[in-house]
Amino acid sequence: MFFIFSPLLAQDGVEIFGYFESQIMGTKLNNDFIQLYSNKLRLDLKSNLSKNITFAANFNYITYHGKTKWNILDFLPTDAVAEVPPGMEAFYVLPFENRHFLDNAYIKLSFKQFDLTVGKQQISIGTGYVWNPLDVFNIKDVLDPTYEQPGHNAIRLDVPLGSMSTITTLFSPEESWENSAKLLQIKGRISHFDFSLNAIEKTWRFHDYKQFDFASMNFLEMPERRRLLGASTAGELFGLGVWAEYAYNRMKISEDFYELVVGTDYTFDFQTYLMIEYYRNTLGKTDYKQYNLNDWMRLLATEQKAISRDQIYLFIQHPATDLLNIGLSTIYGLSDNSFALVPTLNYSLSDNVEIFAYLNLNFGSEGKVFSRKMGNGGLIRVRVYF
Repeated sequence: MFFIFSPLLAQDGVEIFGYFESQIMGTKLNNDFIQLYSNKLRLDLKSNLSKNITFAANFNYITYHGKTKWNILDFLPTDAVAEVPPGMEAFYVLPFENRHFLDNAYIKLSFKQFDLTVGKQQISIGTGYVWNPLDVFNIKDVLDPTYEQPGHNAIRLDVPLGSMSTITTLFSPEESWENSAKLLQIKGRISHFDFSLNAIEKTWRFHDYKQFDFASMNFLEMPERRRLLGASTAGELFGLGVWAEYAYNRMKISEDFYELVVGTDYTFDFQTYLMIEYYRNTLGKTDYKQYNLNDWMRLLATEQKAISRDQIYLFIQHPATDLLNIGLSTIYGLSDNSFALVPTLNYSLSDNVEIFAYLNLNFGSEGKVFSRKMGNGGLIRVRVYF
């Protein structure tokens, strides 16, 4: 890092900032309580190289301690485990290994006529809080949906169309033009509502978790072209914040499907905040008895957003003091009648130090998305900014 960034650090006007994060996560599995401890150092650099040119990057270093190998089969229903081919049980162990990587690094050229961003950058699409049907690059953790998303290699061009709208094109290169991601987006505003129209093409890299590819030392990859047409909107209606997001996915091999998000939020005069978000994904199934091994593995590997068709998210938060916010979220699977309760706590020790914690309590019979077999546990995270 020193040799890479030392020429840049020698310049005037280089901003250096970031955070250190220490986190412990645990869950009760059968009669044992297992835990994973991690430390993360994020270093951010930003420099305005000229009036129109900005460079930014961040480097992450993460170490893991405690139970660093988790057997996924311990959390899956009996019917799904029975689908594992004999002799392949050892391949379903999830390892947590120390990592250091360049998460973002890009140059942005800003002019009156356009903005051009080149490099590894965050791509955030859609208006949903927990689920984003339009976002084919990221999948959020429903227990921690606001956590930062990884960077993606891309070339992005933003062109303003007058004062009220913008057209965005994005290209994320892969090994060929056919497999590379392409995006076209038009954003604008009508009255109190922002809106966007989107067209995206991207290769979706599923895996078959019943077949192991020894050449790649991974489960067999089943790439498929995905073409998406969708729209989103967000604004205010009768004092309520409202948003909606829709995406129709045309698949090359699998059945076409659509995703829909509708949400609203409101802050009462006594400062209590309430939010509700509904999500439908017709790729998901309406009967939990139809969930199979591939469904579960693709959900846990964040290859798809959901395996149940309909879900609803409810979040309520209240400032107990100036420094402490307490909250409760509920994720309810309408399709399989299971739900999770997630009490949360945010405490600011100072402007630069914060504590975040939650408990995860599942209420559902075996085989459902939020079944008790998935484990009840929690997380505590301490973050120091510098």
